[in-house]
Parts: sequence; C-alpha cells; structure tokens
Amino acid sequence: MCAQSKSGKSGKTNGQINSPLQYDCLPEDVKHDQVVSVISKTSSLKGEVERETVKQRLDKLDARCKAGKLVDARNREIRFYQLQGCWGNPPADYQEIMNAQQKELQELKKKYTVIEITCNPSGEMPY
Repeated sequence: MCAQSKSGKSGKTNGQINSPLQYDCLPEDVKHDQVVSVISKTSSLKGEVERETVKQRLDKLDARCKAGKLVDARNREIRFYQLQGCWGNPPADYQEIMNAQQKELQELKKKYTVIEITCNPSGEMPY
C-alpha cells in the first residue's frame, strides 16, 4: 500500500512535498521523476521550457494507491501511455501509427485517467 499522509487528501502538510513513496504502486516502467510533458515558455525554438514530471502530475490529480492500483481523486484508475511520434525522419506509415495511437488513447480515456508521456522529454526541436 502507499504511504500517504493522514492530514489531507493531497498528502501535503505544512508545505511538505509528497514523497515518491506515496506512489509506490507506480508501474515498474514508470519513474516518479520521468517527464510527462514539456511546455515552451518562449516562442523561439531554443527557448526556455517547463517540464512536468510523473510525480507533479500525480500530485495535481490527488493520486493515491488503492488496493495496489494508482487512482485519482475520483477513484478512477490511472494508466500511463508512452506517446509515439518524435521522429526526425518519420517512417512511411507514420500516419497509420498516429491514427492507431489516437484511437487507442480514446478507448483508454473512456475507462481510465490517462497520463500521456511525451516522446520528447528534453523539449528540444530536432533541427
């Protein structure tokens, strides 16, 4: 089970940050410090970016472990999805790959809270 603070549903007390142990039911292939999204803070290609980690996203969702599964504040199970599409030179069938990815994501989102993991954690453009 997860080690979660008893003082509130977000697990934060007196400015204390949730420990990675709170999410000890994370899938083995997902790490708490793994980048899930990168947002450019400037309009330039090599500008400053803001990265959001798995832990930060889980904190936003008020996630916790329940019966060995990671769930959000609404008790919906959380699933992670590794995005594809960060190709320097895309494969010939890239459109089919992207369409299949979108279809799979739509199906998963009907039942689960889905955290999409970026394929470009650095946020740098390939050119």
